Amino acid sequence: MFPTLKRITITPVAGYDSFLLNLSGGHAPWFIRCVLMIEDSAGNTGVGEIPSSEGILAGLEQCRDLIEGQSLRDFRQVLTQCKARLEGNGPEERGQQTFDLRVAVHVLTAIESALFDLYGQHVELPVADLLGRLGRQRDEVEALGYLFLLGDPDKTDLPYPKPPESPRDDWEVVRCQEALTPEAVVRLAKAAHARYGFKDFKLKGGVLSPEAEADCIRALYEAFPDARLTLDPNGAWTLDQAVKALTPIRHMLSYAEDPCGQEGGYSGRETMAEFKRRTGLPTATNMIATDFKQLQFAVALNSVDIPLADCHFWTMQGAVMVGELCNEWGMTWGSHSNNHFDISLAMMTHVAAACPGEITAIDTHWIWQDGQRLTTEPFQIRDGRISVPKTPGLGITIDKAQLEAANRLYQSLEVRQRDDAMAMQYLIDGWQFDPKRPTLVRD
Repeated sequence: MFPTLKRITITPVAGYDSFLLNLSGGHAPWFIRCVLMIEDSAGNTGVGEIPSSEGILAGLEQCRDLIEGQSLRDFRQVLTQCKARLEGNGPEERGQQTFDLRVAVHVLTAIESALFDLYGQHVELPVADLLGRLGRQRDEVEALGYLFLLGDPDKTDLPYPKPPESPRDDWEVVRCQEALTPEAVVRLAKAAHARYGFKDFKLKGGVLSPEAEADCIRALYEAFPDARLTLDPNGAWTLDQAVKALTPIRHMLSYAEDPCGQEGGYSGRETMAEFKRRTGLPTATNMIATDFKQLQFAVALNSVDIPLADCHFWTMQGAVMVGELCNEWGMTWGSHSNNHFDISLAMMTHVAAACPGEITAIDTHWIWQDGQRLTTEPFQIRDGRISVPKTPGLGITIDKAQLEAANRLYQSLEVRQRDDAMAMQYLIDGWQFDPKRPTLVRD
């Protein structure tokens, strides 16, 4: 006998963030997320976490009557009905920002995660065992050390986190300080390695000149010669700039993530294909193949080797389907991320565990949010890996007090959706986003 889906609860939340720089600007001192909880008549609760915006909150409310009162047995039909209703709002585009500006796919992912969590609890299976054609493929998921260039928080009057008076380790200090040089990036990497044991590192670029960011990779390579390294400028560079900057260090890179993008009359898929031809470097993307039609075109043009299928903008099932296609086509699967709490960390881990074949170490921002939990026992990154639980569902339990505190922080904010331009005004007067100019490269 399957239980009934009784009630959904939509809780927007916020957490604190460092002054992380990227092509869209600089992270605000807080990040915004939304937690969806679905309770059933058996007393279980399923959860999902996604980005938050006014549109996303409205989209979740739009699906409420399609969820409440339905049988858990029909959870796939519920997802289908929610998808159809959201599609009625019209077509959406990801946008030029480094973060995804769509609504429907995020809403659907939150509902999907909560329903799979509930279904897994009912049939006593982990979500990883339920996803995809074959279920769980691995019991551990490798994660990479996701590094950023950091602005100086002391140049603002914004409430960025400060290092604790008695830091547990160097990571608690350096993630709160300016980092704009190769030496500072290496210190970040060494601190992250000491705490989490990462074997691989990714540097978010699109901030300094291509040559300066290539120098950061050189420094990382010297410090970690056996690590798989990559650099992600989010398509900020022209094709010629990307070729010039990365060709001399191609032996240091395992792949290049979105080194170039749309320019002139050429699409990002076309410039990425030409970049591969000129450099011989494999490429990864979370910008030119963010749905199945785009992926089809990217594969046809030989633009990408590693689609980074973030479950938050592919859905969990969609991200695993990308992994299954990669396995059939001889490609490598990977996962992108944005700032997130520990519910998303669980979602991403289960998805990666269900992807067959070769996968690359997954992105996760969790190291920047570590210590701001919403669950009673967040998944841990040890020796660069995350263990996949064998407990039913997502394997997490919401800490209601922590959730309420994160909601109170959200309610205290005047800005309730992501805005990376705000903090940049403290560094560069009148700063505006430009998809073809690195953040700190201004006249």
